[in-house]
Amino acid sequence: MTHRLRIVFAGTPEFAVPPLEALHAAGHDLVAVYTQPDRPAGRGQALTASPVKRRALEFGLTVEQPATLKTPDAVARLRSFDADLMVVVAYGLILPRAVLDVPRFGCWNIHASLLPRWRGAAPIQRAIVAGDAVTGITIMQMEAGLDTGPMLLVRETPIGPRELGGELHDRLSRLGAEAIVAAIDEWQAGRIKPVIQPAEGATYAAKLSKAEARIDWTKPARVIDAQVRAFNPWPVAETTWDGKQLRVWQSEPEPPAAGAAPGTVLESSGDRIVVAAGEGALRLLQLQLAGRRPMSAAEFLNANSLAGARLG
Repeated sequence: MTHRLRIVFAGTPEFAVPPLEALHAAGHDLVAVYTQPDRPAGRGQALTASPVKRRALEFGLTVEQPATLKTPDAVARLRSFDADLMVVVAYGLILPRAVLDVPRFGCWNIHASLLPRWRGAAPIQRAIVAGDAVTGITIMQMEAGLDTGPMLLVRETPIGPRELGGELHDRLSRLGAEAIVAAIDEWQAGRIKPVIQPAEGATYAAKLSKAEARIDWTKPARVIDAQVRAFNPWPVAETTWDGKQLRVWQSEPEPPAAGAAPGTVLESSGDRIVVAAGEGALRLLQLQLAGRRPMSAAEFLNANSLAGARLG
């Protein structure tokens, strides 16, 4: 690294913590950390600090929590930090043009996809649902459009055939941490040339909703399985059984079962719960009834009978 940069960091969830830690460890001058305001959480709805705020305070860093960045006062406050660069990862607030123009070298975003594929809020889950074989991290120069800016550095990684959304989330968070430090080093050494994103291949990763978690048993088993993997740990794929919510945390596709209506429980003994799908069948490995803890198929069958049941 040629010299320390004055960096404003903006992030909120757990995904943004490893990049913050990496920039701190690399010796950059983190002049301020921006994160979402504390939110009510838990049964008591007590105000709770974001993961990024908690880690920033442990480092003794200045924490800013504006409700918006669209006011002149917010822009003036950001300008007062005299930053060379603003690094943004899963922050959750829109950065208006006036903010993008404040740091000397602009604002860089750590995005969890291989842009231009999966621009938007939920690139990790959308990649799994779509059956993508690879994904990665793109370090991007931010501009007014949604994830449309020039690419500065790209790191690819395969998606494991049985990888869960939470597992891929954690891997990409660590990869993003490595990538942002490398991008700054390469840029300071004059070895980075911004690459304009191609117009072809752009897709949109819409924000996840709980409504999407509902399993449609008429779909192929491999499609439902991808949904189960992508939505673990949130919002968690779900169906109904005997009028009750039944969440499916883990599954795996099985060979086709002829003549059974989608949603029919084909097997329910030992550690095997197999359900007919529109194409093939799905073995349920970990389930959860509303108000209960997640349990293995064997544990579930010890307490419940699914013989002759129809899910959904």
